[in-house]
Amino acid sequence: MRKNILIIEDEERIRRYLELELSHEGFNVILAEDGEKGVELFRKNSCSLILLDLMLPKMDGRTVCKKIREESDIPVIVISAKDEISGKVQLLDLGADDYITKPFVIEELLARIRVIFRNKKEFGNKKILNFGKISLDLNLKIVYSNEKKISLTKTEYNLLYYFMINKNIVLSREKILENVWGYDYFGDGKIIDMYVKALRKKIDPTGKYIKTVRGFGYILKKGEENEKFKK
Repeated sequence: MRKNILIIEDEERIRRYLELELSHEGFNVILAEDGEKGVELFRKNSCSLILLDLMLPKMDGRTVCKKIREESDIPVIVISAKDEISGKVQLLDLGADDYITKPFVIEELLARIRVIFRNKKEFGNKKILNFGKISLDLNLKIVYSNEKKISLTKTEYNLLYYFMINKNIVLSREKILENVWGYDYFGDGKIIDMYVKALRKKIDPTGKYIKTVRGFGYILKKGEENEKFKK
């Protein structure tokens, strides 16, 4: 069955280009030229993905993203000429799944779409992810630790989700940045350490699960520490 992709983009040239390329890849394409129309079409159609511009007439992309995320967990890839790190972090916190900067090559966009659909297929039927005493409700976006509800920011939730779907795998800081903060994030990798510290404080204060791998990154792993891992 062909997947529906909603493109919310005010530039006709880009809108037409994306329509042709995605149609060629076998997708059904739905087009909106402004934010209000985009939200309307999102509500009327069953879409698998939304490509969202930021600078839109009638309703800006941030507002559109917020409205969509209030009603659905449909994947959203933001496409924008803006490249500020603070803006990307804000959009990820609002609920965007990825961010690509104009100008872009279609091969990169298609690769990101494939990753999102692959992850959606692999984990879409799982309503609850469990690891030790930690539970993550994918529908409600709620986290429990020792059966106690834990309040996480959007980025902390995404970081925990990425750890849980890659449990028992050592994850480099580069991979974590790419998958949680996005390919276009060029900030200091120390931001990962800050978020891991905050995440540990909330769900793993004893360092039982989230281990540091010296000189490389992190791993979500059960069991006692050994020489290779350090809290």
